[in-house]
Amino acid sequence: MNATALALNSPPSSHTRPSPAPTPSEPPPSGPRFGLDGFEMLKRRAAGTPGLVSFAGGLPAPGEFPRSKLAASFVRALQTPSCPALQYGWPEGEEDLRSWIAGQLRRRGASVTRDDIIVTSGAQQAVSLAAQMVRGPGARIGIDAESYPGAIDLFQALGMNVVDDRSHVDAYYLMPAISNPRGRRLSAHERAQVLSTLRPIIEDDAYADLCFDGAAPRPLLAEAPDRVFHVGTFSKTLCPGLRVGWLVPPRALRADVLKLKQAADLQAASLPQAILEDYLRNEDFDQRLVRLREFYARRAARMEQALRRYLPGWRFEVPAGGFAIWVEPDAEPNEAFFLAAAIEHGVAFDPGSMFRASGAARPFALRLCFSSVSRDEELDEGVRRLARCWAEVA
Repeated sequence: MNATALALNSPPSSHTRPSPAPTPSEPPPSGPRFGLDGFEMLKRRAAGTPGLVSFAGGLPAPGEFPRSKLAASFVRALQTPSCPALQYGWPEGEEDLRSWIAGQLRRRGASVTRDDIIVTSGAQQAVSLAAQMVRGPGARIGIDAESYPGAIDLFQALGMNVVDDRSHVDAYYLMPAISNPRGRRLSAHERAQVLSTLRPIIEDDAYADLCFDGAAPRPLLAEAPDRVFHVGTFSKTLCPGLRVGWLVPPRALRADVLKLKQAADLQAASLPQAILEDYLRNEDFDQRLVRLREFYARRAARMEQALRRYLPGWRFEVPAGGFAIWVEPDAEPNEAFFLAAAIEHGVAFDPGSMFRASGAARPFALRLCFSSVSRDEELDEGVRRLARCWAEVA
């Protein structure tokens, strides 16, 4: 990557994190970025509200976790002679798991081998490793106008200048297959435009296997392997509790990334990798993805129907995949006040400011996650509660 790679040994960040989240009895902040601190506050508040319908958090459906199959894989992993699942492993991850991941990427058009894969502690660590490779004093990283809060918080903590602009930047963070929070797919024109800049790209592929119209699209990694840091995860398609993700860095930087990974935590945990290896060896993962896409597409359609029925004035994008719908209501109330009022009405959502680097609450927007409610009827009830709250507040 030579000149396009920014300094790894840049000065420590002077970024100051937002003040701690308020106690659950207080309304959410309206000044600093809501960020992950605010998300934690939402989780605590939701947990303390009986009967609350939560459209917040972007969690996978608990009912879709393959519990019995993972339990069987856990037992088999522990019964393996010499039990490597309980021992230290390699910093790059277990060989069979890396081979499986490489095979999936080759099916999508990327020229990779298992030696290109570094297993990480979830996608968040993969994004962190990539960001540390492209950061530098005053480095500008371009993101979408609304983007994943965990990435925004991370980049800002590293002292990077996060801008919702794709011009005059040193690197990009993108979710080309399915974006979070909007559920959009990067257009062919946008892909070509980003690739033409010859800048490093952190490609977050977390939702790629949850495209409602079929298989995952060709990754940017396939087009520019010399400057794309490709990030993937099992958290959306299997379960987040295993905390297993991966990073495919440019080959010229792999050794540096691996040193950084090893210094951070020596390796990704051996036991979750062993469970995954066994599960993938014994189960039809492609069939699982087909079922998941159908399940989440039905949930999305159900929420769209409820929004049209109970909140016909609200604008929203029909997602191409993922867990949520991005909504822009027909008025501009105070975001913090409306969120607090909604929780009082028994429904929670993710505020739009959470997804903006500036923390701006305007234009007023919400992310409504349809993924983790327990029943379709609960989804309908949550939208009804939101409509009642809106009628009182807006």
